[in-house]
Amino acid sequence: MDTTIQFFDHMVQYFQQNYINLAFILFFVVAGFALSSFIQRRVRLRLVKKSPNHITATFTSQIIGFTLKAIVLFTTLYLLGLNSFTNKLLAGAGLLTFVIGFALKDIGENFLAGIILAFKSPFRLNDLIEVDNIIGFVKDISIRETLIKTPDGKDVFLPNSIILKNPLYNYTIDGFLRYEFIVGIAYENNPMAAMKLIFDTVNNVEGVLKGDRQPIISITELASSNINIKIQFWVDTFESTKRSIHNTIRTQVMNDVIAALISNGFSLPASIIELKNYEASVPLNVKLNRDE
Repeated sequence: MDTTIQFFDHMVQYFQQNYINLAFILFFVVAGFALSSFIQRRVRLRLVKKSPNHITATFTSQIIGFTLKAIVLFTTLYLLGLNSFTNKLLAGAGLLTFVIGFALKDIGENFLAGIILAFKSPFRLNDLIEVDNIIGFVKDISIRETLIKTPDGKDVFLPNSIILKNPLYNYTIDGFLRYEFIVGIAYENNPMAAMKLIFDTVNNVEGVLKGDRQPIISITELASSNINIKIQFWVDTFESTKRSIHNTIRTQVMNDVIAALISNGFSLPASIIELKNYEASVPLNVKLNRDE
């Protein structure tokens, strides 16, 4: 009991002798934290205008705010004369960080991957990407994970470490996406005339780009039963971020090409199967199923 009373007496005496310094330190803490928060908000607003990826601005401003507040905290401890306590706190923080990082390896890995993705910015919101056989549009980015919306409506929360470790395909980062398909014509047809007809048909489809990114029509293979012609064309992904519209354009192109070839007398033969009988003495039984 006497020890407790003596402790409070010392505390009262200390405050009476140092109330001015303590008031100054309290003002320093409040002003320091307020200034740190203000700088953090200003940095984020400035970076949001310049950075295409909002996670870069958010994370950078958070790091700056945390650093400034840590400086205010340790400066306050120094002004209070707690130098030895500050040194022990720093040493303990380093050890604690190591223990937590080892125990939460996966979380830490995704966190570091998020930092790298934030500054590298390999994709932006609404970009169409493919990672680890998962294709979808980027809908949200956080420090730990990335939300991807697949074309069939599934929401996939992909850990950032998977994105960092695997090849990343970004189909829309430059605003252009190329589609291609192959159509086969018979050998008795004129391939050059077919290619010209296909080129004109694809060019007439709304949404297909022209000029420097005009359609490319080329013979890709002389197959056993037909001449395979590859059709390549581009669409502008900046005009619409909906995959359904891109698929509509692709479907329209394929439909118009087939209709144009058939209406102009070109044959689209199916694959031919050749049957050989190496034993003439043994009859070969072949049954054909024909639709009535």
